[in-house]
Amino acid sequence: MVIRLSAMGDVAMTVPVLERFIETYPEIRITVLTRAFFTPIFSELRNVSVVAADVKGKHKGVVGLYRLFLELKKLNIDAVADLHNVLRSNILKRFFAFSGIKVFQIDKGRAEKKALTRIKNKDFKPLKTTHQRYADVFKYLGFPIDLSITVKRERIKLTPQISEILPETGQKWIGIAPFAQHQGKIYPLERIEEVIAALDKESRFQLLLFGGGKKEKDILNNLGQKYKNAVSIAGKLRFSEELKLIANLDMMVSMDSGNAHLAAMFGVPTITIWGVTHPYAGFMPFGQPLSNAVLPDLVTYDQIPTSIYGNKVPEGYEKVMYSITAEQVLQKIYTIEKNT
Repeated sequence: MVIRLSAMGDVAMTVPVLERFIETYPEIRITVLTRAFFTPIFSELRNVSVVAADVKGKHKGVVGLYRLFLELKKLNIDAVADLHNVLRSNILKRFFAFSGIKVFQIDKGRAEKKALTRIKNKDFKPLKTTHQRYADVFKYLGFPIDLSITVKRERIKLTPQISEILPETGQKWIGIAPFAQHQGKIYPLERIEEVIAALDKESRFQLLLFGGGKKEKDILNNLGQKYKNAVSIAGKLRFSEELKLIANLDMMVSMDSGNAHLAAMFGVPTITIWGVTHPYAGFMPFGQPLSNAVLPDLVTYDQIPTSIYGNKVPEGYEKVMYSITAEQVLQKIYTIEKNT
């Protein structure tokens, strides 16, 4: 069983690892424990079933987690890969360990990450990727995985609902996801609009705008109405349909956020725009070269990364994203278009 209960991006990063596990060990079945909303992320994986944890309801607290453990034990699980390593999964881990089931937990490299993000005596070097940390858990359980294995993907068929919103025009589909959980990772709206305005003039592109939440939906809907080749997807599709749409993109432009990892898990060329975080922390989308990352001015803003998740913005770093020009982003888009 695989445990991954947290943010969408972290959950999406498990998919390339599980794909390669399945390719290497096709006789083994995997059960993923995650939140119900994330279930569609695993829908294209064979030999994988999903159990939804109701951590705000019947599985809340220690008693609820014990109830969850009893439900899971009925599945005759042989081993547990804890890819989360937080309080909830630690409690579950103890229940499984006491029952004699083999458990191994991810090493998140917290000390290394603290050294990378500290202001004084920063140890600025690339850390092990999160994907490799996931793979290491399986290795210690006795199932080594080669992440360089190429996995063949079938093109995912679009639903009628998607085709209704996006009739076939022959244009290349570029996804744009301009938001992130923390302000320190969000490219200024006026800059992303410069990118959209320039691409809108290129008749060969259809721009698909991704986001959620009322404020984000309002912003994206306004942009979709303002530019003829832009369409807001926010709130128009179920999450499972959004995933099918993302799988059919020609390119994704995203912050260091969940949408980048969703696109990368389908092998979509993905450009990431980074603020106070940095790829060295190990969260570069799977299979994407470092050249696909658009970074701020690291000479002027030499304390980057200031945090792993973008939630710590030191004084003077509030406008770090303004050191990235719209032209830099556009040139990255045109370069990837030329090479794919």
